[in-house]
Amino acid sequence: MFAFTPGEPAGIGPDLAVMIAQRPESHRLVAFTDPELLQQRAKLLNLPLTILGANASQPFSPGNLRVEPIKLVTRATPGELTPLNSPFVLNTIRSAVAATQNGRYKALVTGPIHKGIINQAGTPFSGHTEFLADLTHTRKVVMMLTTTFGVHGAQDGQELRVALATTHLPLREVADAITPDLLIEVINILHQSLQQQYGIAHPTITICGLNPHAGEDGHLGDEEIKVMQPVIKQLRDKGMRLLGPIPADTAFTEKQLEKSDAILAMYHDQGLPVLKHLGFGRAVNLTLGLPFVRSSVDHGTALDLAGTGRCDISSLLQAIKSAQQLTSYRN
Repeated sequence: MFAFTPGEPAGIGPDLAVMIAQRPESHRLVAFTDPELLQQRAKLLNLPLTILGANASQPFSPGNLRVEPIKLVTRATPGELTPLNSPFVLNTIRSAVAATQNGRYKALVTGPIHKGIINQAGTPFSGHTEFLADLTHTRKVVMMLTTTFGVHGAQDGQELRVALATTHLPLREVADAITPDLLIEVINILHQSLQQQYGIAHPTITICGLNPHAGEDGHLGDEEIKVMQPVIKQLRDKGMRLLGPIPADTAFTEKQLEKSDAILAMYHDQGLPVLKHLGFGRAVNLTLGLPFVRSSVDHGTALDLAGTGRCDISSLLQAIKSAQQLTSYRN
């Protein structure tokens, strides 16, 4: 079974939990949340919901969901954020991580959280990825999103994997963060994860340049020459199949994708807009380098949809599927 944290209680996370309870995939999940919150949301959605204990062994029945109960600080109203419930959100993640690390669950599946309201509550918080690294005492993790897509008549089902060298940084800080040590660490984690979690013996990784035209031989920035090329050569000499640095505006062309098992973008909005354009709603957010598999939805809290019944569970279904596949490879 997988630990599941629905996320921000004022958003669509509780909706997703109630909706997934109607499907067979729910038998793989144990939700870390407030049972009363789920019952309130189920009533709004006019869907049946029976809360079971985390260790319940009943076969799947529509509307059943296993829950590890964690109490809200204050009642959650759909669409209305309050910093009072930020400790609850963090507690659900802490509890789910601890249970997964202890071996009770095979993977962690996470719903959407709202970083702004957590910071407003007084807790510095840059995202799930960094928080999970802190909780597991992992020195470095890598964010990677995946989606399936089809291009120029290709069959849907081709997988695009985009990893990030930096994650939630202001753009003005990105260039200084791209150091040889960072790139070596990120590429090693990505390479190892492609081998261990995807079963790709000799992965090929395309590395995006930081600057337009990958620096244009130093005329548009010299990070490619001074930082990236030496690292790529060093790792190639050790046997890695690395392409680049390649201009980001051509890294996602059909020809380049055909020979790549993953794309490494230098910053968040260099790679993720392309991936989400190709497969939003089918994409999954993964954290590489953790001691367990973590998958997540590719969307935010969608406060305007909370409690309306109009949210889409496609990304959550894909996150569960990915967790299942990756734990199988890992085992």
